[in-house]
Amino acid sequence: MYTHYFGLKEKPFSIAPDISFLYMSEQHREALNHLLHGIRSDECFTLLTGNVGMGKSSVCRCLLNQLPERTDVAVVANPCVSVHELLSTICIEFGVKVDGEGDEEQSYLDALNNFLIDAHGDGRIVALIVDEAQNTSLDQLEQLCSLATLKAEEKQLLKIILIGQTELSEILNQQGASQISKYITSRYHLLPLDRENCAAYVMHRLAVAGAKEKIFSKAALNRVFELSHGIPRFVDVLCDEAMQITRSLEKYLVTGTDVDTAAEKVLGNVVEQKIEVTRKQLWTKVLCGLLLFLVGGGALSWYFSQQNAIDLSGKPLTAVVPPPKVVKERVTPVAVEIEIVEKTEETSPKQIGSTIRIVPLEITE
Repeated sequence: MYTHYFGLKEKPFSIAPDISFLYMSEQHREALNHLLHGIRSDECFTLLTGNVGMGKSSVCRCLLNQLPERTDVAVVANPCVSVHELLSTICIEFGVKVDGEGDEEQSYLDALNNFLIDAHGDGRIVALIVDEAQNTSLDQLEQLCSLATLKAEEKQLLKIILIGQTELSEILNQQGASQISKYITSRYHLLPLDRENCAAYVMHRLAVAGAKEKIFSKAALNRVFELSHGIPRFVDVLCDEAMQITRSLEKYLVTGTDVDTAAEKVLGNVVEQKIEVTRKQLWTKVLCGLLLFLVGGGALSWYFSQQNAIDLSGKPLTAVVPPPKVVKERVTPVAVEIEIVEKTEETSPKQIGSTIRIVPLEITE
């Protein structure tokens, strides 16, 4: 184990929910206040969602430690297969006794109603937390909505908090669940950590575990964020493996290379999937940009062609035909040789005069 090697008191990156290691980022603090408000206020049906490993369970445990005084709370963590089982589990968690054999749903509803009225008379708050609520059926969600409508003196008797993955919001947005969605009066969705909070998350957990020296380099922290995408559970798994690799190499500082090696072991499929999605998005953007360029170029070409055919008054222009080019024939230079015949005694009258002979000149190209 690397804990003693790095001088730590305990393992810093366990994926088990532990309040002492909870890093309260701004949005986690908002989520906690959101849940506390849902319990303290009247007529509030609260929803908390987030992807796997976002810290919803840790926020829920923190909530249990900060409940107002005189609050009775029940947590349903395991999915129930039917409405009957759901009501039975709720009664067991609240310690409600059901008259008779309790085979019918109405028996549980009557018992719960009496319990809630008695709690209200005593000035107690009763809250029900359903974890992993994305696994509940529409029938069970409808039953929870019915419980949320139980009132006394215009005050809601049972405060209900649904905690689940992102799929829960998708379920509630279905057409068949529109009536259920209307009962939910408060919603909050947890997002991944940004780069700054991801590094602070790692340093916080190391400090809680007793770290006195620097263990993760700046490059390692950057790689942790890039490979985990800011999801706390992935950060825990990645950092835990990176520290084991650093220990095996007998080093005391986790490097970016160590984090990359750890990612190949514990996050291989996740990293490949994220890269594939990124490449797909990149090609989509490139193709869309190329399509827009071609469409825009065609539109501009058509526009300018129309502008060339219409003058400012809107009348078609007469096409201007350029004058034909004059083709000049090549003329061969010549030399004119004039021979003058002078009058002599031997010359006959017919020979008196001049003779002109045209001799072509030779031109060297």
